[in-house]
Amino acid sequence: MANSSNPAHKAGVARTGLVWGINRGHVTERRVLAPRPANRKGRKSERVEVIRSVIREVAGFAPYERRAMELIRNSKDKRARKFIKRRVGTLRRAKSKMEALTAVIAEQRRAGH
Repeated sequence: MANSSNPAHKAGVARTGLVWGINRGHVTERRVLAPRPANRKGRKSERVEVIRSVIREVAGFAPYERRAMELIRNSKDKRARKFIKRRVGTLRRAKSKMEALTAVIAEQRRAGH
């Protein structure tokens, strides 16, 4: 079904076995494949999460992260995003870094620092 150019086949409509019509084609059954190890790629394990949190606790934030947090606190979000983008390289990375730093600031506020 995956190799067909017929839009009905992509939608998962059952085939009739006929040569013509919207669901034309040889009747086949979808194979249920086991999940591949590559599907787990990028997923953070519990061990890595603990190690990174300990490192963050010990080492603290990088100077550019501290400056960005100060910009965020002073509600200069756009300036902070531009600043982070220059440091980390791409807008996508900058957005995720902004999200992380904003979460840290919110956590600090909840903790009462």
